[in-house]
Amino acid sequence: MSLHDLLATVGGFTVSFCLLRLLWKCWCLYSEFILSEHWQVDLRTYGKWAVVTGATSGIGKAYAEELARRGLDVVLVSRSDLKLQRVAKEIENKFGRKTRIIQADFAEGDSIYPAIADALRDLEIGILGNGTMCFRTYTKDRRITQVLNCNMMSVTQMTRLVLPDMVARKTGLIINLSSITGVRPQPLLSLYSATKAFVIFFSRCLQAEYKSKGVTIQCVAPSLVSTNMTHNIKVNCCVKSASAFAREALNTVGQSSYTNGCLSHALQNVALALFLPDWLRLSTYFEKRQWKRRGCQETCSAYFKYE
Repeated sequence: MSLHDLLATVGGFTVSFCLLRLLWKCWCLYSEFILSEHWQVDLRTYGKWAVVTGATSGIGKAYAEELARRGLDVVLVSRSDLKLQRVAKEIENKFGRKTRIIQADFAEGDSIYPAIADALRDLEIGILGNGTMCFRTYTKDRRITQVLNCNMMSVTQMTRLVLPDMVARKTGLIINLSSITGVRPQPLLSLYSATKAFVIFFSRCLQAEYKSKGVTIQCVAPSLVSTNMTHNIKVNCCVKSASAFAREALNTVGQSSYTNGCLSHALQNVALALFLPDWLRLSTYFEKRQWKRRGCQETCSAYFKYE
């Protein structure tokens, strides 16, 4: 075989491999976000109760409402007792499901979990939604600790509380909310980005460990969703409302254990990888542009640089 024939053969195999890979990715996107609109897992098969943290606003609240709409009773966990009572009443009136509330401030660390464990005892918990997230706090001397407690410790501790019973029943679903900033390192959101990267790795490792035991651990890494944390940014083709995002993200259960939650955000993730690669995002030029645009007081990195 001549060199020309060899190169042509290698080139043919390479092109075929790339085409097959592209077709496979397209099929995965189709089944995850399009097919799932018409075929969805009955979430009630996991168990009677769903526990949702960060359930009084934003994506956490949207998940709680969507789970209730799909037939589960819901345990709402959040910091504000008044907001918990309001959301619980809304869910009961709108969806006719039972609710329980647990007042807990995840920023406080280990001390809150014994009380949560007592409140969850004897409940058949089929689904845990770890929706608590903290971008910034207002206790200056404890900001770093509080962000870590909310974004990382809450996920691990709540998982520890519900996982043994799920394993014993050989069924269960744990949904951990990450962020696209955990997939793509984001200067000026360094602490938040790092905690969300932890959620991704923690979730994917647990999925590998527990999928054979009947328990699904799904990691959801969205892009922009219109919530209080994002200053209720206007909804458009790139920005989802919390309710629309929760509905589409829950459709992916059974389709994917790691997802961006909706087709729009999955495409944005691909676009970021192509047009804003890590080497550019982490460059000094990009960091300076971001710093000038955002302002130091609106960033997590400001905790380190100025306070």
